[in-house]
Amino acid sequence: MVFASNLGYPRIGSKRQLKHALERFWNGKGTEEELIAEGKQLRISGWRFQQEAGIDFIPSNDFSFYDHVLDTIALVGAVPKRFGWSGQTVDLNTYFLMARGMVKAASRNGRIIEAPAMEMTKWFNTNYHYIVPELEENQQ
Repeated sequence: MVFASNLGYPRIGSKRQLKHALERFWNGKGTEEELIAEGKQLRISGWRFQQEAGIDFIPSNDFSFYDHVLDTIALVGAVPKRFGWSGQTVDLNTYFLMARGMVKAASRNGRIIEAPAMEMTKWFNTNYHYIVPELEENQQ
């Protein structure tokens, strides 16, 4: 018996829905809840499309709002000190602050947080980029 599988599925959406939802959120024209809902809808539609296409083994956990390496940074709590992270769950404001630097929506006690974004570099010799982790000695 032959099975069909793939390693991942494009996360942006057939009409670039993720890009538009991110821009609305970053510009303050969309809420965090709306962004999360759009991400959920994109994942569901991707799974359905693959199922209807006859994929037997549909990948999961291949979605990201920005970057898979940044997702891992947030997952393990390797957040550089300059972002003022509290040590709890990395919220979307802190997540995007690490990726983009100053974010209008990112505030602590009503103040705008401004910090240099983490470095972004190319994946090998491609046009794909990822956030470079900043690891330091004795980091928790």
